[in-house]
Amino acid sequence: MPQKSRAVSIVGATGLVGSEIAKLLFLRKFPLGELRLFSSGRTSERRATIAGKEFPIRPFSPGALGEPGFCFLAAGGETSRQHAHAIADLGHVVIDNSSAFRMHPDVPLVVPEVNAGDLRCHRGIIANPNCSTIQMVVVLAPLHRLWELKRVIVSTYQSVSGAGLQATGELATHSSAVLEGRTLAPRAFADQIAFNVIPRIDVFDSEGWTGEERKLMNETRKILGDGSIEVVATAARVPVFRCHSESVYAEFGRELDLAVVRQVLACAPGVKVVDDPASGKYPMPVNCVGQESTFVGRLRLGPASAKALSMWIVSDNVWKGAALNAVQIAEELL
Repeated sequence: MPQKSRAVSIVGATGLVGSEIAKLLFLRKFPLGELRLFSSGRTSERRATIAGKEFPIRPFSPGALGEPGFCFLAAGGETSRQHAHAIADLGHVVIDNSSAFRMHPDVPLVVPEVNAGDLRCHRGIIANPNCSTIQMVVVLAPLHRLWELKRVIVSTYQSVSGAGLQATGELATHSSAVLEGRTLAPRAFADQIAFNVIPRIDVFDSEGWTGEERKLMNETRKILGDGSIEVVATAARVPVFRCHSESVYAEFGRELDLAVVRQVLACAPGVKVVDDPASGKYPMPVNCVGQESTFVGRLRLGPASAKALSMWIVSDNVWKGAALNAVQIAEELL
């Protein structure tokens, strides 16, 4: 039976994530009625071409959204905090890409392959998780269901696209400058990103953890529905344009069988196993751009205990880590 078409609004449509949401709606043949694109209100009206069609991009206000439908918020936490409830009160289902409501007890934090059932409890606002959290829980969830996850130690190697369009431009221009022997002052980051690794994403708290690390620790427990899981995170920015990588060490309550682990992950929705190191096959960002799956490889047990598993996870942070997961939430709601 054909799905009823739905009105869709995207706030922040001129940004990296908002523009990808628009593209994915067409790529995935979402049952679109009217598509309405909005800037954050700081830009004058212009037009965007998506799937060969032109759409106006208008300044945003809740009253400009029109017919109730899905509203994707991709304009940052301040916009979400100011307007999400008002948009929901107008009858729209808000899918928020910011961190504004992720840990709110009344707002589901959803990765459709993991906890789609939580969508039944939404009250008009649904939170899209952090990019680095999404790719990790897609892999951990099927293992947790079978072997009871107890502890995770994760180090992230996050691409500059996670910091937006200005950051991707800065990597390009600063890399050229370094190769030419010139020095440019950083703007998108606190330090030089070209030919460097910055062990800081977001601000530091009083205990020395960054905001990104806190997101990984707190969101993982909420999505998996288990507050007892210990999560230790170190987040770093690397000079890669797109796709985040993660080194994950996970401890479970029962001993694992590596052959069964491979089978479970091979059958898990949204996961693709690429794990033949002897043949040079393992996930790398250069091979994962524009891919819907989350890729996992370098699977190893132990060494001290058969209850421990080490792995390498790579995913397109702009797609599965943000825009794609948001669109999948809307698809699940249909």
